[in-house]
Amino acid sequence: MATLIIGLILFFGAHVTPTFPPFRAGLVERFGLGPFKGIFTAASLLGLILIIHGVSVMRGSAQDAWIWSPPVWSRHLAFALMLPAFVLIAAAYIPSHIREKVGHPMLAAIMIWALAHLFANGDLLALLLFGPFLAFAVYDRISVSRRAPAARAPAREWGGDVAALLVGVVLWAATLFWLHRLAGVPLLPG
Repeated sequence: MATLIIGLILFFGAHVTPTFPPFRAGLVERFGLGPFKGIFTAASLLGLILIIHGVSVMRGSAQDAWIWSPPVWSRHLAFALMLPAFVLIAAAYIPSHIREKVGHPMLAAIMIWALAHLFANGDLLALLLFGPFLAFAVYDRISVSRRAPAARAPAREWGGDVAALLVGVVLWAATLFWLHRLAGVPLLPG
């Protein structure tokens, strides 16, 4: 459990830095933009590695106590919620009307992803893993709305929306049938 918590602290510690523009600017001034980005990336990557390792160690262990028993329908709800989450992930990188309307599709996707997994899982591991991601995404969405908006070219065509939908559906299906199984948690029997 300690590895997971240390990983979460490192990962979110790095990601909270941009939400304090004067603090970030001071770090950039002190170290330079390149080294700052390097430190940010290294802390994020190390945090992510520790999170993954901590999850693998904690899953199925005595520390992973059951807090509640989620009803069967919550699993189906999670499957359904993950489809728009994957579309939003794609829209974060593809100029589209979806990205314009949502504003910050990656944060919206993280919120949906975390909430879906909290619905479908009732163990301590799920609470420790997905709870901080949900809290951070809500916090960062509020923080982003207070900062200057990023300049983006407006979507003129609907091709980006079609691309985001197609990429999202492919990612959703790949995760449902294959990728989640690679992570050690098969979603479908077989």
